[in-house]
Amino acid sequence: MTSARPGPEVPTATYRLQLQPAFPFAAAAAAVPYLASLGVSHLHLSPVLEAVPGSPHGYDVVDHARVREELGGEEGLRSLARTAREQGLGLVVDIVPNHMAMAPRHNHALWEVLREGPGSPYGRWFDIDWEAQGGRVLLPVLGGPVGSQLEHLVVDGDVLGYHEHAFPLRAGTGELPLPELLDAQWYRPVWWRLARTELNYRRFFSISELIGLRVEDPEVFDATHAKILQLLHEGVIDGLRVDHPDGLADPDGYLARLHTATGGRWTVVEKILADGERLPSSWPVAGTTGYDALRQVDGLFTDQTGAYELLGRYRAFAAPQTDRGGNWEATVRRAAYKVLTHELAAETDRLTRVATRLCASSPDLALRDRAPWALRTAVEELLVRMRVYRPYASGDAAAVVTEEAADEARLAFVVPEEAEAVGIVRRLLVEPPGDPSAPDHADRVEFRTRFAQTASALRAKSVEDTAFYRYVPLLSATEVGGDPGRPGVSPEDFHAYCARVQRDWPVTGTVVSTHDTKRSADVRAALAVLTECPGRWAELLAEVNRPREGVGVPDGQLAWAAWQTVFGLGMAEEERVQRALLKHVREAGMYTSWTEQEPPYEEAVAAFVAAGPCGAPGERVAAFRKALDPHVRANVLGTALVHLTMPGVPDVYQGTEGEYRALVDPDNRRPVPFPAETPGEKDALTAAALRLRARRPDAFGRAASYEPLTAEGPAAEHCVAFARSGEAVTAVTRLSLRLAETGGWRDTRLAMPPGRWADVLTEGREFTGHARVADLFDRLPVVLLERVAEG
Repeated sequence: MTSARPGPEVPTATYRLQLQPAFPFAAAAAAVPYLASLGVSHLHLSPVLEAVPGSPHGYDVVDHARVREELGGEEGLRSLARTAREQGLGLVVDIVPNHMAMAPRHNHALWEVLREGPGSPYGRWFDIDWEAQGGRVLLPVLGGPVGSQLEHLVVDGDVLGYHEHAFPLRAGTGELPLPELLDAQWYRPVWWRLARTELNYRRFFSISELIGLRVEDPEVFDATHAKILQLLHEGVIDGLRVDHPDGLADPDGYLARLHTATGGRWTVVEKILADGERLPSSWPVAGTTGYDALRQVDGLFTDQTGAYELLGRYRAFAAPQTDRGGNWEATVRRAAYKVLTHELAAETDRLTRVATRLCASSPDLALRDRAPWALRTAVEELLVRMRVYRPYASGDAAAVVTEEAADEARLAFVVPEEAEAVGIVRRLLVEPPGDPSAPDHADRVEFRTRFAQTASALRAKSVEDTAFYRYVPLLSATEVGGDPGRPGVSPEDFHAYCARVQRDWPVTGTVVSTHDTKRSADVRAALAVLTECPGRWAELLAEVNRPREGVGVPDGQLAWAAWQTVFGLGMAEEERVQRALLKHVREAGMYTSWTEQEPPYEEAVAAFVAAGPCGAPGERVAAFRKALDPHVRANVLGTALVHLTMPGVPDVYQGTEGEYRALVDPDNRRPVPFPAETPGEKDALTAAALRLRARRPDAFGRAASYEPLTAEGPAAEHCVAFARSGEAVTAVTRLSLRLAETGGWRDTRLAMPPGRWADVLTEGREFTGHARVADLFDRLPVVLLERVAEG
């Protein structure tokens, strides 16, 4: 293949496919004609490099030099690319620079490091703290303390086996008695529970099965990116999605190196922006993967006032403790303390060791005489007050680790002189590390780096994986990139966001459903309707949420979340609901967890779900949802159309071109048919919008424009509309239940841009001038218009 290919260098729209052994490259190729007919320009593939055998996602890479054999190998990928090209499609691929699988049996580089130690040719690859644990890598794989597992530790030649695990033995140690053999290795197999406090390698969040890579090292970058870059330069793939850049030591440097290596190919980064945070303008990327857009689109269809009323109803129903689900900020703070002292205790220990060493030996005498416990407390108190994922070298660290946060952190100390540790730690974070030749320079750089990496892991674990499951007044707001404490986005704020995206990041990615969203866009769109009828929802729950036949309600928060789950999902198999809610209570970690499971509580949850939400009372909820169907429909279609026509490059997650109701993974990673067995009006809308983008790429591209359109009349606030480059107009219904309750559209009108406008979704309809909104939405609660050529 050559690098020359038809079609745009920048996608007009992408379609995400979740590759796995049950859906390999050949299956993707079979779907190409259908996907091309939709109007997308590129397929967006989950990771394609060699992963742990059987992996359903591919993020656990074991070999960067090979395309995954279970998917069809490199020839399968090249064949898919040829098939896609014949239909005018390109390929965008997800890459994972942050980590590899901690699976020595399959990961050759890791195998060599465990066998030869830091002197291995691969010794620079992995982010291992060789100064801890006596210079040995802690491997938390044993089912109990080592003394209880001796019969399962089996030596076979130069390999140490433990159940499905295999580890290399150092040369000449295979004949030693087991105690001496274990002590002679560059690693130490231990009880898995020790990972929490003793681990000495960087992980992906708190997942010990994924070990951090040092791609900041040019040698490691080159080795781990050679195959992907070859495929790029040979025209097999066209663009990249970068997974979790926040885990890297130097995201700025990595992205600059990647940009140079790819020749500036279209690249988006999975960067989760906090509300109000901006992507660093210096990053040489097209933008984010799009979770910031998700927050804006979801918020547009959420009634802010109703959401706060729903919060009050939730508090009355569930009576949550303030910091365990009653107040958002307090819930996040408590969750952060728990994560730092439990799941990320080893990371906090490493930060404390670096800070202690730095302060003890620094030529700056102002840093001396700081107790390790005080430095640890200062680190923890600053980390839990972070409102974004991490600071960056290209940004102002003082704006992230703020003086206000430091003032609050000092309150954790009784003795003022000991509280000075907070100022010391903040200085180390916000001041440049100084002269590279200084004796403490390396420690200063390491401290800043480790703090940033730990901050991003903490934010993900405390917010997305804990607080989202504790604070549950509105489940649609507890989504990746969301801000449950501020649900809802006004039309004015939405338009301002879109204008800023078109100006600053016009070809950024946008999403509303992904493999990582807690609920699909259609489920969230249904849940948003509850903000328009919070009183009716609370009254319904008061009737259905009663103990039945000896089955009680485990706790009010779980009950509230369970009833919302079945409302959003609609009629579905009980197994799906049970699996999602079991994950919910374990992630919440209030009465059970993944590592400290409480069978009586989990059994009570299962019994409640079976008898209540998935039992006869659930039929009442289903009937309530059915009565609200017109308003759910307005949100579902409105979300889809806004996403597909707003600034940026929309990514359509597999199956979501039609109605797609899914919960958290693995529910959202189920195989989908291509095409849908019974396509509906959302399928037609998606195809029409994507084909319009393909027909008029300049109207939506880098040089396009975005113009808000304002309706006039008694129901103007319920119509959100915008024009793209004077060639397309999108208009959607917002808060349709409130609209119906206040008398409908009446004489509300929308001023069209000059010219004649044809309805793309319904043939034979044209509009000009001041169109009556009731006429625009006569057939559907949304409308997509295209300028008719004059003459």
